[in-house]
Amino acid sequence: MYLGFDTSNYTTSLAMFDGKNIFQQKKLLTVRHGERGLRQSEAVFQHTVNMPNLVNELDFDNEDINAVGVSARPRNIEGSYMPCFTVGINVATAVSKFTSSKLYTTSHQVGHILAALYSVDKLELVNEEFIAFHLSGGTTEALLVKSDKDEIIKAEIIAQSIDLKAGQAIDRTGVLLGLTFPCGREIDALSQKSDKNYKIKPSMKGFDCSLSGVENKVKAMIESGERREDTAKFVLTYISSTLEKMTELIIKKYGDLPLVYAGGVMSNSFIKSNILNKFDNAYFAKPEFSCDNAAGTAIYAYLKDKQNEY
Repeated sequence: MYLGFDTSNYTTSLAMFDGKNIFQQKKLLTVRHGERGLRQSEAVFQHTVNMPNLVNELDFDNEDINAVGVSARPRNIEGSYMPCFTVGINVATAVSKFTSSKLYTTSHQVGHILAALYSVDKLELVNEEFIAFHLSGGTTEALLVKSDKDEIIKAEIIAQSIDLKAGQAIDRTGVLLGLTFPCGREIDALSQKSDKNYKIKPSMKGFDCSLSGVENKVKAMIESGERREDTAKFVLTYISSTLEKMTELIIKKYGDLPLVYAGGVMSNSFIKSNILNKFDNAYFAKPEFSCDNAAGTAIYAYLKDKQNEY
């Protein structure tokens, strides 16, 4: 059995992987109504409170643990650091020591990608080249992913948002509309009540995109009395149109590689439907594996352990 830990900015996550099935326990961090996020110190405190309960709920036997995986940083690049990940590192280190099992550290981003691959039954892609899109509150990136002996996969940024991130655009819109942060699920449901169709011209700079304009437009829509559901539909259309354009440009340069969409924003039904209708080789992580989770770190521990057997 392989244990995984992830303490991202908004979710405390644990997972077990037996080589076939994933078992998860997660708890969303609490954000005060009207606020647009958490300070790192508050996130660390809530992770520390949540962790013992989640460990008890996961219910594993010490002697069954082969290895432990944990997300130790946002990305596998120099200088990538967030204090909230120290909670997961500390607990994973203690569990590894107590169970006499190996400890493997990876990035939050790699965990997202591996969880997405697992959820669409495409884990074999870790041995191939593919394109991964990681869209969340802190990230809007397209990545060229290749197999890597040391890190299982290595992800190179080939396109990104140069300003506002997709998840930020959704959450800021939601807060302006009086929704609860994080706002993705409520924005999704609200947008489905709209009968409006918007035509968006994405703001692109080469392969990169700019999403800052959507926030100003949303504020103007709210001030002019536009219906809440139409405003929700607009922000999702803006992000979807931008993602579609980015995908088109990447396919032109890199060819018809598999397209994997991961991160919390990718659980949105409107964006998912638009992308799947346009691109034949697109794969979307299932919602429980697109939002922050520890499944990918458990899978990472499994893959590293199997790799070291040879």
